[in-house]
Amino acid sequence: MRTLNEIINSNIGWFHFITAVLAMITGTIVLLNKKGTLFHKRVGYVYVVSMILLNVSSFFIVNFGGFSLFHFFAIISLIAISGGMIPTIKKKKNWLAYHFYFMNWSVVGLYCAFWAELGTRFVGNMQQFWWMVAAATIITSVLGSIVINKEAKKLNLR
Repeated sequence: MRTLNEIINSNIGWFHFITAVLAMITGTIVLLNKKGTLFHKRVGYVYVVSMILLNVSSFFIVNFGGFSLFHFFAIISLIAISGGMIPTIKKKKNWLAYHFYFMNWSVVGLYCAFWAELGTRFVGNMQQFWWMVAAATIITSVLGSIVINKEAKKLNLR
């Protein structure tokens, strides 16, 4: 079994790992707790900052010889975070629905990225890697969709 120091072998890698763990914890807390409270807002801001730092740090990590699919999804993640936060600032029509869906799917995307990261670290065979990541991403997305739609229904956003 490899140690974390063998898996994460740079300062930027450690920074990326720590912000990822923080984002996963705070994102899950926000998903599973009551919306609109002061607690939700505070934990949500920690999530947003950790996601921005996580995504920006990803551009300093090169595993596949340059810009990769992972960097593309970091851009998508930054767009999702922006799509979730801009409506809360502008407060235009349907702002809550935009905030809700973008931020919830941001968390689901984070968990999908987690499976991909595990695959890059622990699955040696590239063919097995893609199948593992695809299966985990599909399962995570389906479960995320169920949770998001159930919560949206409770909040009358559907």
